[in-house]
Amino acid sequence: MSRIGKQPIQLSGATVTVADATISVTGPKGQLSVLLLPGVELEQMDGVVHIKATDDASRQFQGLIRTLLSNAVTGVNKGWEKSMELHGVGMRAAMQGSNLGLSLGFSHPVVINPLEGISFKVEKNVVTVMGIDKQMVGEVAAQIRKLRKPEPYKGKGIRYSGEYVRRKAGKTGKGSK
Repeated sequence: MSRIGKQPIQLSGATVTVADATISVTGPKGQLSVLLLPGVELEQMDGVVHIKATDDASRQFQGLIRTLLSNAVTGVNKGWEKSMELHGVGMRAAMQGSNLGLSLGFSHPVVINPLEGISFKVEKNVVTVMGIDKQMVGEVAAQIRKLRKPEPYKGKGIRYSGEYVRRKAGKTGKGSK
């Protein structure tokens, strides 16, 4: 039984419409759509949406659709953002128009063009990826982090804000017997 799927979704300023197995969510920041799987119904009243599974076979999708719809409602109302920190000597981030320019210790600077619906913000060595689609924000942040993952010996690299990097001890002996 899905406990998440039974929870109601507060719309708080967003409008939800269903057409041809697609749920459209519109709010102040934009519009997103979620695919409505067969066997799952949407019940909307008084600014609250409930997700119902029509049979036991489709109960597994109830929580999935509820979470995707909740993320879409939050995205069109507030938006999503993911912050990353640059650690290490010579690691810098700067905006170049709407593009993100990164100096990561390579022989060349790395320039990242934002996808549609994604924007960047840079303050000191903290890069923030912002947008209304949670999946796209996370994907862009993961691609940026993949450019220079934090290494375990000195901790240099790009890490998410609040991420703990487990450090390793280096070699200790100068020579062996």
